[in-house]
Amino acid sequence: MVYLETDRLLLRNYKKDDLYEFIKMNQDKKVMKFFPNILSEMESIALYNKITSHIMENNFGLFACELKSNNKFIGFIGFNNTNMMDAVNYPFVEIGWRLCSKYHNQGLATEGALACLNYGFSKLGFTEIFSFTSKLNIPSQKVMEKIGMNFIKTFDHPKISNNSPLKPHILYSIKI
Repeated sequence: MVYLETDRLLLRNYKKDDLYEFIKMNQDKKVMKFFPNILSEMESIALYNKITSHIMENNFGLFACELKSNNKFIGFIGFNNTNMMDAVNYPFVEIGWRLCSKYHNQGLATEGALACLNYGFSKLGFTEIFSFTSKLNIPSQKVMEKIGMNFIKTFDHPKISNNSPLKPHILYSIKI
């Protein structure tokens, strides 16, 4: 099922053929630069299963992102239910993205995220959407700003070790 279509992208359910590229993406050091580590094949499969289950249960999630020009899986863009008390003291909907490094710096994350925000507010009834990333992740911060999100605060990510430079995170949000 295709949930959203933009000029260059389809945001859709996952296909079995996506799994190989999903695993490769999560093992790319450029893609995972702002995460504590690259994911093993088994960790990627577990994440893939978690994401696809979330979409099946909620009719939204981190949608597979396909480039319309070549019908290739290039990553994911969409929503996740999150409960991170260090960021916000109640469960919230997060918008996020992860694209294969070949597709970075082309405006694709921004294009897909804008479509997701519109879908989230107009079709899913969300009233506020959050996003967070490592304070070092300037490219994702730029996407958050381009899609109209506002800086809320900095916080320490509870699942990242205290001595990691990735521990400090920033939180953004947007409301209707």
